[in-house]
Amino acid sequence: MQTSRKKNVAIAGIGCLLAIAAVFGYLEIFTKGIDRLPDRPCDGAVDRETAARALPSARSAEERGRLNGSDGNFFFGCYIRTSGGSVISGEVQSRDSAPGEWRDYYAKEGYVVDPVEVSSGDIRAVVHPDRAYVYVPCTPPGKKPGEAREAYALTVDARTIGKTRVHGDELRQALVDFAYQLARHTYKAVDCQESRTFPKELPRLPAA
Repeated sequence: MQTSRKKNVAIAGIGCLLAIAAVFGYLEIFTKGIDRLPDRPCDGAVDRETAARALPSARSAEERGRLNGSDGNFFFGCYIRTSGGSVISGEVQSRDSAPGEWRDYYAKEGYVVDPVEVSSGDIRAVVHPDRAYVYVPCTPPGKKPGEAREAYALTVDARTIGKTRVHGDELRQALVDFAYQLARHTYKAVDCQESRTFPKELPRLPAA
């Protein structure tokens, strides 16, 4: 009887170890996809942890970032997509738009609820539940400020598609951080004429 009891205990112990190994194996294989991306995806534009705050766990993830343009007209695109179909992405482009006009357009943008807004100096952000917009004054090389009909700027349009890890204020914050990182990267990459020191991040968003 005692031998049988010891055998059962040993079998149960082995079963527990196998279960624990299976759980850790599942977590490692099927939920760590984002962690395998570069520390700074999209050609160094964004922080991987910022994307991870918005995207759910997945078996794998892919990223791409590319800058195109010439003659003062630029476009930078970035996307990070998980195998589960969740995406965080954004585009930065050179624009001729005054900040007030830009704000009024994107503050409406088809939403019923009022957006959350934040700024640092002349850098502005307008954030909706699943979309964020950033405006940074920028005169591209080869352009003169006086040539603009309104004002030269880089503008960012960022969003999530599919399921997200967080919602509400947390998702808004992750989105605006992602959009701001894209703006800062592109500003330096295209060598805007204005001398500017970017803060590490924009002020934290107020609660919606």
